[in-house]
Amino acid sequence: MIELQHIAKLYEVGGQPIYALRDTSETIQSGEYVAIVGPSGSGKSTLLNIIGCLLRPSSGAYVLEGQDVSQLDDHALSHVRQHNIGFIFQSFHLLPRLTALGNVALPMVFAGVPSAERQARALDALESVGLADRAQHRPSQLSVGQRQRTVIARAIIMHPKLLLADEPTGNLDTSSGQQVMELLELLNRQGLTLLVVSHDPNVARRAKRVLVLADGQIVKRLTGAEFPVSSMPFSQGKTSEDETSRC
Repeated sequence: MIELQHIAKLYEVGGQPIYALRDTSETIQSGEYVAIVGPSGSGKSTLLNIIGCLLRPSSGAYVLEGQDVSQLDDHALSHVRQHNIGFIFQSFHLLPRLTALGNVALPMVFAGVPSAERQARALDALESVGLADRAQHRPSQLSVGQRQRTVIARAIIMHPKLLLADEPTGNLDTSSGQQVMELLELLNRQGLTLLVVSHDPNVARRAKRVLVLADGQIVKRLTGAEFPVSSMPFSQGKTSEDETSRC
């Protein structure tokens, strides 16, 4: 499904070239569950954003389902993102004025899906993450775990084949984080390809495969079972005003 061929991402800072990624090659098969780990600044989020077509590589090729998407124009990339890729972010990116139902339905607005169909599909998606009874609540009325589950419902509303999660448990307490990971893993078992970036070794160990990044390169490839719990400091993520709220 995913072929990264000698990918590099170069920035210029103060006139000096800085590589966020360098000569990175990897193949990820359809239906895989892969964790991407490494210290801050190692290139994890850059790699995820290139895979998600949010960033273009400076060099190399990114082949997604047989198509070199690194050569597409902005309009074509937007279409790929809209119909093939779901995104889950640590900071949620929910619109505060919209209800949970409205936030989940938003991608379908941009895709031109009729209103009645949007409402029905959004409610089904919320039901699939256990939030049908919170459909009319705004983000401020939801616990942190419920917000993340709303984000998951929004991420799957367009039936993507690839789900990208950047620190999906970073803002959550242990119980809520466990429930979110179980939900993501259920989606993976149903056929979604799942890529998770995390600082948490306990999250990494749940994956089938682990890619370890350092200085913009993949330096290790392990199974989840091989990944040692003590290899990275545990990150609790940011503190939230309702951090102790449960899903």
